[in-house]
Amino acid sequence: MKLRFLLSPSLLFLTTAAAGAADVAVVGVFPPSKAVLVIDGDGPFTVPVGGSKGSVRVRAVDDRGAELEVDGRRVSLSVGSAPIRRDPAGGMRVVIAPDARGHYVAQGAVNGASVRFLVDTGATAVTLPLALARGLGIDPSLGQPVRIQTANGVVLGRRVRLDRVSLGEMTLHQVDAILQDGLGEHALLGMSFLSRTDLRREGDRLVLTKRL
Repeated sequence: MKLRFLLSPSLLFLTTAAAGAADVAVVGVFPPSKAVLVIDGDGPFTVPVGGSKGSVRVRAVDDRGAELEVDGRRVSLSVGSAPIRRDPAGGMRVVIAPDARGHYVAQGAVNGASVRFLVDTGATAVTLPLALARGLGIDPSLGQPVRIQTANGVVLGRRVRLDRVSLGEMTLHQVDAILQDGLGEHALLGMSFLSRTDLRREGDRLVLTKRL
């Protein structure tokens, strides 16, 4: 039996709008038959596909995570993604816990394709490594050339506008971005996204609320 667990403290949580809705974390999977869940801080519970724990039903499991039904709403949660919360008022809120190094890393998407972001309030814009941009079908040659001041000096990049940038269930449209070489493994979630949210700290967590 193949087991996948994530040892990072960054887990994925979802709170639905319904009364009594659950906070759910997928902390491990036994593909294709079982998911390991933490619900409202209790557990872990090993729940088989088709089985339920409280208001949470496991519909499917694969190597990356689980498809759940929470209070009647379907959601796919991957192991180790950013914490996500849906506000009762209808706005989207994302809660990101720090990883073992104190960095805020969150699973998101660019134009519908999965991207791992490092939250960086010092970056003026969402910033994508050139190789990642090409893998997403973005042609750097179509972007506007820009000079970027970094800790290592001035580097050249390309400014583009992304149709959609998502963090969990929060999606913003027409987001300015920089394509830049030498960034490392993560894209940077910079201020062209963050400035369109209300950003605050709650303890050691970052809370982003989409402005309606």
